[in-house]
Amino acid sequence: MSELKKMLKGEWYNATDSELLELRGRARGLVEEYNTLSVSDLKSHIKVLKQLFKKSDSKTFIEPPLRCDYGFNVSVGKRFYANYNLVLLDSAEIIIGDNVMIAPNVSIYTVNHPLHHTDRNKFFEQAKPVKIEDNVWIGGNVVILGGVTIGKNSVIGAGSVVTKNIPSNSLAFGNPCKVVRKITSKDRIKLID
Repeated sequence: MSELKKMLKGEWYNATDSELLELRGRARGLVEEYNTLSVSDLKSHIKVLKQLFKKSDSKTFIEPPLRCDYGFNVSVGKRFYANYNLVLLDSAEIIIGDNVMIAPNVSIYTVNHPLHHTDRNKFFEQAKPVKIEDNVWIGGNVVILGGVTIGKNSVIGAGSVVTKNIPSNSLAFGNPCKVVRKITSKDRIKLID
């Protein structure tokens, strides 16, 4: 079995495999192109993201700079927005729903390394997917680890490290990130006419 197939199946794989190096090189080229585009050239931004990601919307926008390992494991829903310095280590799938907003300096890491140095020094890795459901807001400087699902309509507070699933309609924050309370209709803002 190829190292790519092992990676996609969630098995231990060698990250220095030539096919994986080539795929990361392709992604880095697209990311470099994306990061050098004029902010006003929205059509080119959308075009590059469609080449890089498995799925993206015509209203997807990520403020440069963006960092990404492979791209082909990233799917974003409708009206996705991410602020500066988004890092996507997508050795496994990263699936992001509709109307998701991500603040600056957020990192999503699907990949993990062996605990024992002998195996780690041989460049073995293993990856688990991340899923962020619809209408989620991720605060600044959040780290999301592999194997995590963040339920719809949730908010992850700034500076959190998300190591476990977060249920829908939750306000969660901390290191490690924990649910603080449910988000309800009482959290709606009251607009003044």
